Amino acid sequence: MRNTFLDKKDTKNSILKKRILSRCIEEGEFSIAALSKELVTSVPTVTKLIQELMDEGFMVDLGKHGTSGGRRPSVFGLNPEAGYFVGVDVRHSHATLAVTDFKGNLIYFSEDRPFVLKNNEESILTLSTSIRDYTDSVHLDWNKVLGLGISVTGRINPETGESYSYPLPSGKTISGILSEELGTRVIIENDSRAMAYGEYLDGIAEKENNMLFINVSWGLGMGIILGGNLFYGKSGFAGEFGHFPYFNNDIICRCGKIGCFETGASGTALHREVLAGLRSGRASTLTDKYNRGDKITINDIYKAVREEDVLCIEKVQEVGELLGRGLAGLINIFNPELVVIGGKMAVTGDYLMLPIRSAVKKHSQNFVGRDTHIKFTKLGHQAAPIGAALLSRSRLLRVF
Repeated sequence: MRNTFLDKKDTKNSILKKRILSRCIEEGEFSIAALSKELVTSVPTVTKLIQELMDEGFMVDLGKHGTSGGRRPSVFGLNPEAGYFVGVDVRHSHATLAVTDFKGNLIYFSEDRPFVLKNNEESILTLSTSIRDYTDSVHLDWNKVLGLGISVTGRINPETGESYSYPLPSGKTISGILSEELGTRVIIENDSRAMAYGEYLDGIAEKENNMLFINVSWGLGMGIILGGNLFYGKSGFAGEFGHFPYFNNDIICRCGKIGCFETGASGTALHREVLAGLRSGRASTLTDKYNRGDKITINDIYKAVREEDVLCIEKVQEVGELLGRGLAGLINIFNPELVVIGGKMAVTGDYLMLPIRSAVKKHSQNFVGRDTHIKFTKLGHQAAPIGAALLSRSRLLRVF
């Protein structure tokens, strides 16, 4: 990594530089006068700092903008070539990588690279090698990588770099090992929060500052954006939507508790209910495979939905109705402008969305629910790795 103000102890000027870069991330471009007003800092000081940022390669002069009348001011913005951020979404049996430039534009993406995540140091070293192998294959200059973000399912402490779902016996952390091996700053984040942040900065969100991202995959997670910032709660565990004690169904959740919301509204629940239907003799395109004793996977069910399998569609709709009930409660509490539905189950499309919207309309307070838009993810499988990359940039600049 090249030596810049980002690598030195914060001073008043370096903090102001970070604030300038952060504001450009949020708004795109600024004139010196506008930045001076935003930062409550004199025009000469802002002029000097912007010149230094351009000399270091972080900002560029975008020319004179404005109306045809009067003197048009020069505006300044981020230099996309200032550096790169790498985001990696780590799953149990694969990893998906994204590389963004300094402005946050996606420039490289590689989906479902073979990798088995285990709670040992060797597994993390293998991940390190895989990351470098990929970036080398696309001829990315690693010396210009300013940060690496890792998205992992389960409970995460982003401040310490600990994953409580994949603790390492050595006492080291995933982020610590990767930082040491790769020689760059590394942050780690929960996958639902990474998805939420990616969707907020680079996806379906437009000007909404209050957004809920619902990750409907094998489990059920949530990322919360409040006032334009990720919300973590006291211990960093906010957003455990799937573990709300909702059902009296005696079904043991993955967390060890009974009756969690995700036991009825998730990919796990969908899989369980489809298998129950097959056991009871319901007709399905999956019947022959089931009768042969072959394993029915969640991807088999998603494929059957696309083929208009009545049993699978019915069970998706049931999950959607339950999700809508839960979302109605969240909407009543948070009053968000936007709810984004993402995760693997989003591939079921309107079979999931229509019952969600119907249940929300039925169960939320009218004057609250009418202000909330419910949409599918725009980024899809790219949401988590892009979000992780952008979070590494935000942490570097201390945006929140």
